[in-house]
Amino acid sequence: MANAAIVILAGTESHADTGRLVNGLEAAKEFAETDGDEVEVIFDGAGTQWIPELEDPDSDYHELYRAVRDDAAACDFCAGAFGVDDAVTDAGVARLDDHDGHPSVRSLVDDDYEILTF
Repeated sequence: MANAAIVILAGTESHADTGRLVNGLEAAKEFAETDGDEVEVIFDGAGTQWIPELEDPDSDYHELYRAVRDDAAACDFCAGAFGVDDAVTDAGVARLDDHDGHPSVRSLVDDDYEILTF
């Protein structure tokens, strides 16, 4: 049994960023598919920009995203800072603002989650 928090920090600007996104979503999917494991996917920083792209059914990674979407949340502050506030709201993705408007990494560590960043 494992607890993992997958934090997507990669933006949308490069092929390398896309690779980091896909690797993060694949890791999250593996945890989600394993009985007894818990996973949280957090789009943080520039990673929040992926949400409107992944919500698009024509996205190459839409189905992968849909496989873990129920476990996903976004940084409340960063959604605004990176211009995707309305898109995150429209998608219905949960927002995290536990620590000064950002997700609390400390609380995840306290709950025995391994933090994996992509």
